[in-house]
Amino acid sequence: MKRTRLELLQNMPVFGGVSEDALEFILDTAPLRRVKSGHHFFRDGDPATSMFVLESGKVAVVRLWRGNEYPIAELVSGDCFGEMALLDLGPRSASVMALDDSVALELPGAGIHKLYERNLKQFALIQMNLARELSRRLRQADDLLFRAVIDHSLPEQFSRHYSSGA
Repeated sequence: MKRTRLELLQNMPVFGGVSEDALEFILDTAPLRRVKSGHHFFRDGDPATSMFVLESGKVAVVRLWRGNEYPIAELVSGDCFGEMALLDLGPRSASVMALDDSVALELPGAGIHKLYERNLKQFALIQMNLARELSRRLRQADDLLFRAVIDHSLPEQFSRHYSSGA
């Protein structure tokens, strides 16, 4: 089973290029979290001390707005979530709810930070990979925000521009 989990991590961009030895070290500190369908791995605002790698099942990333939860992403086996916890130490910015009975590896930040003492190069590689992944997601969010602003405001901008000159 450990071999399967090791391969799961090796196939993720966040752990790309990380040595097998370093991944095994991280896995030794990673308990399994089992969450039943309809229950949450964590909620928006919870303290954030670990990231998760979904081993099986399906989850929804949801944001709370005016008392309602809105889905913003659906994740499946091999996807990770909660990784911002390893960089900014802030509270959770969204909730993650199991859509199916789900199992995830919980990778505590403390365990990954212990890698710093053991193998600084491997720790730095993970941090760079995390930054790349978060940058990729930020670019996607920027693009979505840009499209939403343009789609919403374009008619008003055109009407102001063309009505004043004609």
